[in-house]
Amino acid sequence: MYDKTIRFWDFRHNKQLQIFNGHDHGVCGIEFSSFNGGRYLCSGSSDKIICLWDVETSKSLHVFNGHERGVLCIDISPLQSNNKNDNNKVNKMNNIGVIGGNGYTICSGSSDRTIRIWDIETTKQFNVFKGHENWIMSVKYGSDELLNTILSGSDDKSVRLWDIRSNQQIQLFNGHQSYVRSVEYSPFVIKNSIGNSNVICSGSNDNTIRFWDIRSNKNELYMIKGNDKEDGGIVCLKFIGLKKKEKTKNDLNLCYGSRRGPIRIWG
Repeated sequence: MYDKTIRFWDFRHNKQLQIFNGHDHGVCGIEFSSFNGGRYLCSGSSDKIICLWDVETSKSLHVFNGHERGVLCIDISPLQSNNKNDNNKVNKMNNIGVIGGNGYTICSGSSDRTIRIWDIETTKQFNVFKGHENWIMSVKYGSDELLNTILSGSDDKSVRLWDIRSNQQIQLFNGHQSYVRSVEYSPFVIKNSIGNSNVICSGSNDNTIRFWDIRSNKNELYMIKGNDKEDGGIVCLKFIGLKKKEKTKNDLNLCYGSRRGPIRIWG
């Protein structure tokens, strides 16, 4: 991070495979593309810029400028089709070194308190979301029916949901007592009086993970409390599938990393 590089490793043989140089300050976030088999990588840095890389050629494709302060978190929009044949077409179209023509975007959060969306094909910025009152530490694209939304968490202790099409904040979730360091769209759906509703979750320095009904900004649905002595705050979240020994199907589990080091899995 602080040596300004991005490095690829063969963990089985403990060897470095590639190194990307291009940032002038520490790298705060990296994300692989969900399309083209993860061929593309974007990175955000304290130098205020976002870089898009081609992993196969080890070349920098674009540099995105616009943030006034450091870029703390990034995400790449998800694969836009669930149709296998369409996916093959997308992969063929994108297999040219520079992504073009498919409407993929990069989302970035910054210590300038803004969230920005960048068009990968034109390299231009076309959305700026303002509303957070402190550094933005985590941004995530939605998928499927939530494809046009972005979820964000901030040091202002809030979690917010944004609509890309209207360029508006559509939901605000308050309840954390300290910085929100990570947000995730949950795979869970709840039933209520107005139909099914998606669930999101957030991790904070207050040492809790909180689950929220995406349609309501009332109190959280559920809360997981970290270990007070060993964790000291939740810094990252990830839903993962783990295969059960006695079954062939995967069980969904929530993995979180804590500020003092331990990594825990809830299932």
